[in-house]
Amino acid sequence: MPHFPHTCLRAVLVATLMASGAVSAQSVAPADAADPAAVPAGSLEVVARFDGPGPSGIAVTPGGRVFVGFPRHADNHRGATLGELVDGRIVPFPDAATSLPSTAPYPDWLVSVHGMTIDAAGRLWAIDDGKRAGIDGIPPGAAKVVGFDPDTRAVVASVVLEAALLQDSHMNDLRVDLRHGARGTAYITDSSFGDAPALVVVDIASGRQRRVLEGHVSTRPEAGFMAILDGKPMRYDAGHPGFPSGGADAITLSADSATLYYAPLTSRRLYSIPTAVLSDFSTDATTLAAAVRDEGEKGFADGMATDPQGRLYTTNGEHDAILRRWPDGRFDVVVRDPRIVWPDGIHATATHVYVTLGQWDRLPGFNQGRDLRQPPYLLVRAPIDPPPQVDAAASD
Repeated sequence: MPHFPHTCLRAVLVATLMASGAVSAQSVAPADAADPAAVPAGSLEVVARFDGPGPSGIAVTPGGRVFVGFPRHADNHRGATLGELVDGRIVPFPDAATSLPSTAPYPDWLVSVHGMTIDAAGRLWAIDDGKRAGIDGIPPGAAKVVGFDPDTRAVVASVVLEAALLQDSHMNDLRVDLRHGARGTAYITDSSFGDAPALVVVDIASGRQRRVLEGHVSTRPEAGFMAILDGKPMRYDAGHPGFPSGGADAITLSADSATLYYAPLTSRRLYSIPTAVLSDFSTDATTLAAAVRDEGEKGFADGMATDPQGRLYTTNGEHDAILRRWPDGRFDVVVRDPRIVWPDGIHATATHVYVTLGQWDRLPGFNQGRDLRQPPYLLVRAPIDPPPQVDAAASD
């Protein structure tokens, strides 16, 4: 989107509101104050449009290859659950036999890919939550952590989740830390479709796994949490379908992998824990809880990412925006645009931040049975430097 000079900001805002029918020409006077947040900021580029199932996970290799996940827990679709974007279309990755629905043993194919990431060695990792809409439970072998060599398409590791899996688990997103463990350690947020969110730690070499911080404030949804989405208040109460039950969800590593940042979906708090403590399977629950740090507010976020400079990016569906947290704790706006409807998966490169727009608040379960989603679903990106000017004091 173009940058609007402050001198014409009011005119653009008024024109936008009038075009939407929110106000009439008679109701807006030249001297009326106006909120600059109603005007787009930054530059948004549509990378791809998807007419089929909604996208969630996103990962971009250092060489620019783009991978997208299409989970099946909301729609048990017949398309690829993991795909590479090639010439504007999704190609099943690593191949059709693995990414499309199959009758093969569950460990041998991808059931429902949600989050994904690129590790420090450039390998692609995906979390398969094993859950499909309309099918009760998670079959043995369906939920797993899988790593791929993007160049050869070979599976470099596959760890079936067993000891750390509950039947109401929602293995949401993951990051892989190569500093700890013989072949690295995976950290997974289990948002939970029930009432048992947690972090899951997996030693990739041995397959050893455990649930940690279950019941801790840093992984649990906040009772009574309310978000404003599509201009409507949506409130979370246990057992009430007005908002997704959302425990530990957004997750990202610091640039040096020394710290894991994470947050529940239904919370505005940001939490962190040292990976040296989290990756150590001998660390007890009391020590783990004591190591958690409340990093303050970060807004309502479904996804987080880190760029090579150590800056954190958070999706913000309430404000149709992507925010950035600097190492000193301050925030700024990377991009704001009305097309950013429930931003979900996010990946930051050295130059851009990529985001999938899932429109999840428009699912029938949250709208009295009406499906309000409007395909195509978008994959967008925005340059991370320089930040847009969003000086509210200069808006008049």
